[in-house]
Amino acid sequence: MPSLTVGSHELHYVRRGDGPPLLLIQGLGGHHLHWGDAFLDALDPHFDLISFDHRGMGRSGRARDPFTIADLAGDAAAVLDALGVDRAHVLGISMGGMVAQELALAHGDRLLSLTLGGSYPGGPGSALTAPEVWQSMAEPALAGDREGAIRASWHANVSAAFAADQAAFKRFHAAATGAPSPVEVQILQIQAVAGHDTSRRLGEIDVPTLVVHGDDDRILPVQNARRLAELIPGARLEVLEGVGHLFWLEQPERSAQLIREHALAAASNAAG
Repeated sequence: MPSLTVGSHELHYVRRGDGPPLLLIQGLGGHHLHWGDAFLDALDPHFDLISFDHRGMGRSGRARDPFTIADLAGDAAAVLDALGVDRAHVLGISMGGMVAQELALAHGDRLLSLTLGGSYPGGPGSALTAPEVWQSMAEPALAGDREGAIRASWHANVSAAFAADQAAFKRFHAAATGAPSPVEVQILQIQAVAGHDTSRRLGEIDVPTLVVHGDDDRILPVQNARRLAELIPGARLEVLEGVGHLFWLEQPERSAQLIREHALAAASNAAG
């Protein structure tokens, strides 16, 4: 499997599709398999898709030391550098959306467009996961009950209607068990998320931005999307009704369509 050396970290990546580059940045506990085939199949006729596993996650090398969201943004920029990609469209979801915010702030000239899905700005008006939702996922994970942790994560991350889809859960389970997602690295990621606050700097982003969020998101409530759209100049907000945190799994075709349209509009405006 292909990998890149970024500083002291070995990062696994997957590349597929044809078109302008689109960098995919996963969320907390996520890796390349969590994008799902339906979503990627809807995107890869239109984009050169580049997904990578965060340090310590998936097929990437181990991570033991604490890091910040800005550190992860540095990893993302280094992936583009190593692959010889000067500019790319960027999609970040959940924690990956926080990474994408820092990437846009530090390397805005590298971004053709920015899509933030199910994410969070920090600061006044934002909200992290409710304690009872965290507890429902943390208890089986800390007890070493892997199957229970996967099931709890599923129910917390999707809408109740979608959670009842057993075929969808089977695909989620296959992704969750298909590559490592170490609890100790998830704890480091949680610590990084706790320190994230770009709210006072988001007005500096000068990249065409789309904000996508499900209104049934219990991991990062939809008020975060509204706050991001308020703080980023010219940002467009799309709220998906009856959809949970993993919106791209619940509505892969619609999610891919929004990203395609946003990228086309950004390219058209840049050309005009």
